[in-house]
Amino acid sequence: MAKDSKADKAEGAIDKAAGKVKEGVGKATDNHQTETEGKAQQAKGHGKSARGETKDALKNRK
Repeated sequence: MAKDSKADKAEGAIDKAAGKVKEGVGKATDNHQTETEGKAQQAKGHGKSARGETKDALKNRK
């Protein structure tokens, strides 16, 4: 069963926040791998949020 737009947006927000924290920890500890993982997690979150926004836009077109 497909997730609704709210679930996608919520997961996206969580990934963006967690990624931001991970990136900050990586910068503070000079750990480039953790910093990069944080940036990747943020990008994943942006994608999930965009998917939720797209679902909303398509639903409103009908």
